[in-house]
Amino acid sequence: MANFFQTLENVLKKDKRFVSKDTETLLRNKVYESAVNMDTTLIKLLLSNNETKNRFFSDVDGVLVFDKIAFGWVVNNHLFLPDSYTRFKNRIGLSDKNGELLSASNEVVLSFPYKDCILEGGQTKEDQKRDEVFFNTTLAPDEVDRLLYPKVLVGAKRYTKKGIEEGITFNDTDNLIIKGNNLLAISSLLKRFEGKVKCIYIDPPYNTGGVANTFAYNNTFNHSSWLVFMKNRLEIAKKLLDKTGTICIAIDDEEYAHLKILCDEIFGRENFIGTIVVQSNPRGRTINSHFATCHEYALFYAKNISYTVVNDQSLTDKQESDFNRNDSYGKYRLLPFRRSGGTSTPDERPNSEFTLYYSTKQKNIIAVGGTRIGSGENKYQPSEILQLDNNGEVTAINPKVFLKNNSEVIHILPVDVLGKRRVWRWSDRKAILEAVANGDLLVIPSDNKYSVQLKDRIKDGRKPKTIWTDSKYDASANGTILLKNIFDGEKLFSYPKSLYTVKDIIEMFTKADNDDIVLDFFAGSGTTAHAVMELNKSDGGNRKFILCEQMDYIQSVTTKRLKIVIDEVDDTFVYCELAKCNQHFVDKVTAAKNDKEVIALLDQVLKTGFISHKVFPADISEAKDEFANLSLADKKRFILELLDKNMLYVNLCDMNDKDYAISKVDKEFTNSFYNIEGK
Repeated sequence: MANFFQTLENVLKKDKRFVSKDTETLLRNKVYESAVNMDTTLIKLLLSNNETKNRFFSDVDGVLVFDKIAFGWVVNNHLFLPDSYTRFKNRIGLSDKNGELLSASNEVVLSFPYKDCILEGGQTKEDQKRDEVFFNTTLAPDEVDRLLYPKVLVGAKRYTKKGIEEGITFNDTDNLIIKGNNLLAISSLLKRFEGKVKCIYIDPPYNTGGVANTFAYNNTFNHSSWLVFMKNRLEIAKKLLDKTGTICIAIDDEEYAHLKILCDEIFGRENFIGTIVVQSNPRGRTINSHFATCHEYALFYAKNISYTVVNDQSLTDKQESDFNRNDSYGKYRLLPFRRSGGTSTPDERPNSEFTLYYSTKQKNIIAVGGTRIGSGENKYQPSEILQLDNNGEVTAINPKVFLKNNSEVIHILPVDVLGKRRVWRWSDRKAILEAVANGDLLVIPSDNKYSVQLKDRIKDGRKPKTIWTDSKYDASANGTILLKNIFDGEKLFSYPKSLYTVKDIIEMFTKADNDDIVLDFFAGSGTTAHAVMELNKSDGGNRKFILCEQMDYIQSVTTKRLKIVIDEVDDTFVYCELAKCNQHFVDKVTAAKNDKEVIALLDQVLKTGFISHKVFPADISEAKDEFANLSLADKKRFILELLDKNMLYVNLCDMNDKDYAISKVDKEFTNSFYNIEGK
C-alpha cells in the first residue's frame, strides 16, 4: 500500500492544478473535489497508469467505470501524504488498527458525549475572547470511565463580612463557589445536591460566528461540537433539579433554534415553559452585518411542568402609574368590561354573552340576564334573569315578570361600535352582581350610550410578559458599568449580564422562605450570586447559590465582587477548588509560549505515569527527535491527547492515596461536603 501511495502521488503531480506553487506539495482537497465532480482530465490521468487504472476502474461489459468512492478513501487516508504529526502519532501508538488517528474516528466523533473541543468563550459572547479550555476527549467510553467521578475539593475558605475563615467544614446553609471544569464540577455536585436545586440559570458561550465567535475548536464540527458540549452539561443539570425546579438558558439567534430542539430532547417538549426576549442592548450591536441586534433570549424548561409555578413580577413604576384612580379600597384603573380583539365573540365564548340591566333611577346595574335564546326579533330574549336579594343571595326571576316591572331599565349588551356582537370579560354572573354591590362595576352614560367599566385594582404583581424592554435590562448600564463601579472604574470583565435580568428570572421561580438553591455553572463575573444576595436582601429570603467557574479570574473578579457584596448584605460564601492532577499539565501546556517549555512538559508528564494506556513511555522516548521537529501547536496537541483524561482532577475514591498528597484539612472539608463520616 505504501508503494501505491507513492505511485498515486507521482501520477497526480503530473497535473499542475493539483500541485502547490509555493511548496510543490500535492493539494489533497483539490484532488478530492475533482474526483467528486468526475473531472475528465483527472480520470484520463488515472487511466494513463496501469496501477491506478487497475485500482480505481472496473470493466463492465467493455466500459471502464470509475470508482470514485474507493479513490476518495485512498486520497483521504491518513497514510497518504502524512504530515509529520500523523507519522509521529502512528509511530507511538495513538491510532487504531487501521492506522486511523483515534481523534478522527467516525465511529465516536459525533455520538460519544465527551467530544474533543477547546473552548475560548466568555460569560456573554459578543467580542470577548478568553483562553478558557474545556478539554474533553473523543476516545471510546471505556477510556473515560472515571472522568465524571466525584472529585476531591481543596483550598476551602469561608468569606464573611468579618474576614476569611480557613480550616472549615461545609454545611447546608453555605453558599458555594467551585473552581474547576464545570462538567466535572457539576458531576461532583450530584452526590450531595441531586434533586435539590430549585433554579438553574446559565449563560453559556453563544457560539456566535464572525468576530463575535467565542467558541473555537480543533476540528471542523463547530456547530455539532457546541451541541455536544451543551448536551453533556444539560443532562447532568436535569438530575440536579428538584421536581419543581426550572432551568433558564441565555442564548442568541445563532443557536436558539438548535438549543430548543436539544432541550426538547433532554427535558421533554412537554416541559417547555416558554421563551422571553430580553432587550439587552437598546442601541443595537453595530458589528452585525445586516441588523443591529439588540436582543437575546431566555429559554425556560421545567423538570416537571405539572409542578411549575411562575411567580408574578412586581409592577414597574410605569405600570403602577396606570392605576391613577382611588377609592376607599385603594388604587385602581378602569378597563372596558366588554372584550375586544381575539377570542371576543359569542362563537368563541358563548357563555359570556348576556344582558346587563341598568337602572337610570338607581344609576346602577340591578340584574344580569341569561344567555340569548331564539333568533330574529326574539334574539335578545334572555333565558333567565339573576339579581341579588337583600341578603346578598343570588335569586332567579322569571324574565317576563322582571321586564314587566322594570320597563324603564336600560338593556346593555356587549356590542361594539360597529354593531358587532362581542362578549363580556366574565361569564360568572354571580361574580358580576357581587362586583356591582362592591362598586367595582360602573356604567358611564354618554350621548345615550352606555359604557360598562371594570375597576381593575392594583396588585402586588402581574404575570411575566414574554418581551422585556425595561431599561433595567440594559446589559451595558446594569452589567458592564455596574461592575466597573464595583471595581472603582476598572473594567475587569466584558459583557456581564444585567443584574436585574438575572434577579427577575430568579424571583419568578424561587420563594423567599423556601431555602431554594440557585445554580450557575457558567459563573463568569458572579452576576447570578450577586442577584441572589440582592433578592434575599429585598425580601428577607433564604435562597442559596452555587457557582462553578474554571477561569483564574474567579479570584480577581468573581470572588472579589461577591466579597464586596457580602459587606453590604451581610452574607457569607464558601470557596473551594477541584483538586488538580493532569489538569495542571493542561493549564501549563495551554500557557506554554515556546518549544523548550513544551518539551520539558512532555518529560514531566511521562514521569507521572498518568498517560493513555495505549502508549508506552519508551516508545515516546525513542521518538523524541521526531517530537522536537513538530510545530509548537502539534507538540501541545500531542501532550493533551497523551494525558489520561480520567486523571484531570483527583477522584474522591483516590483521596487517601499518598501519591496525591491531599492534606488533612482538605480531606476533612471534602468529607463534610460529601457527608462522609469517620474517614
